[in-house]
Amino acid sequence: MLKVEGLEKNFGKNKVLKGVNLQLKEGEITVIVGPSGGGKTTLLRCINGLTDPDKGSIIINGKYLYKDGVASSKKDEIEIRKDIGLVFQSFNLFPHMSVLENITEAPRVVLGLSKEIAEKKAVEILSFLGLLDKKDNYPCELSGGQKQRVAIGRALAMEPKLICFDEPTSALDPGLTGEVANLIKKLAVEKSMTVLIITHDMTFGTNVADRILSMDKGILNEEHMYMK
Repeated sequence: MLKVEGLEKNFGKNKVLKGVNLQLKEGEITVIVGPSGGGKTTLLRCINGLTDPDKGSIIINGKYLYKDGVASSKKDEIEIRKDIGLVFQSFNLFPHMSVLENITEAPRVVLGLSKEIAEKKAVEILSFLGLLDKKDNYPCELSGGQKQRVAIGRALAMEPKLICFDEPTSALDPGLTGEVANLIKKLAVEKSMTVLIITHDMTFGTNVADRILSMDKGILNEEHMYMK
């Protein structure tokens, strides 16, 4: 589902990614752990097309997002990025939109779905997430755990094949981490979704992952620290 080959990224004289290689199988939950500044977020941003690498290739579902450091055409990039969902660390929900509107916005604007079809899909997603009773609420009326689930729902609405999580438990009370772990495992099993997570939370990572890899100083350790 995902293949990263020889990925490098520099910010000025700071080499953040040093020849990273990574492969994810369909339906697999992979967690990358490591200290702040180790390159995890930059890797995630490159995979999502938000940061351009200097060297290396990224292949999503058999298609090159970057090849030898060169981005695909804008048309191809748009198509490839439809296969990738990203749940931001701070949720990034639209505060002026209801839960339903947050989930239907991208499918309507990007995929061109009608309001009726987008809302029907959103209702199915909210039912899956246990949030249907919150569809008319606004983000300010939700708990941290509910906002996290809405952010996941917004990513799911684009029907990605790969979903990425940036520190999914950092903004949550410790008691909610188990709930998020169970939801992510449910995505992999019931939606056959490939999941990539970066986190500092080793307990959470061990709970949710099929395998855990470590990353530090721009180098990804390809040896499994943990594997179910």
